[in-house]
Amino acid sequence: MKTLFVAVLMAGVASSAFAADLPTRKGAPIAPPVYAPAFTWGGLYVGINGGYAYGAVNNSNFSSPNGGMVGGTLGYNWQFGQIVFGAEGDFDYAFTKQSNTFGFTTAAGVAGTGANSLRTNWITTERLRLGYAVDRALFYVTGGFAAADTHANVSDSFGNNFSQNNWRDGGVVGGGIEYAFTNNITAKAEYLWAPLSNQTYWSGTPYAETNHLDVNMFRVGLNYKF
Repeated sequence: MKTLFVAVLMAGVASSAFAADLPTRKGAPIAPPVYAPAFTWGGLYVGINGGYAYGAVNNSNFSSPNGGMVGGTLGYNWQFGQIVFGAEGDFDYAFTKQSNTFGFTTAAGVAGTGANSLRTNWITTERLRLGYAVDRALFYVTGGFAAADTHANVSDSFGNNFSQNNWRDGGVVGGGIEYAFTNNITAKAEYLWAPLSNQTYWSGTPYAETNHLDVNMFRVGLNYKF
């Protein structure tokens, strides 16, 4: 009986060892799904912008300066549902200039000619933005502070020559649309209107005047969001 029991035990061990050597029929483990992070407008971004600026001068002998502009942008957004709130600042070099020639007659009846010019060297804005997001498109309005560095010059055929540099500040309002091509790259198009403070030129001279300057900006931009 003992011999039979040992034989049965050895057969069971051999069968278990043989089964362990057989190839498994289980499939390969399934990797967990990988989801791309959801897009959000929130976060810090930097960018470049460029476009066209037109400066309308009122109550003035100057002609309205106009031309191109290019610069950089820094901003930050917070998103709450579809509402996006942000702060943005930019600093642009402006190629806006306009020259004008004129004729005049002095009090003594002597005819003369003259020329003047007004140009904008730099424009900066610091603004708040409020937008409504539709997936990767953002429609926004914006407003805040604006300032422009201007240079003016006037001369005449009698040898008079006057020049003046001024920073002119004021407000700015506008709106635009921005679209996210990837989670990091966005592009925008916007219009800004900046009514700047009145400025007096050539005080104490025959050419003295006080004028008002409105700057209209049409810009596009490319941003990188961190």
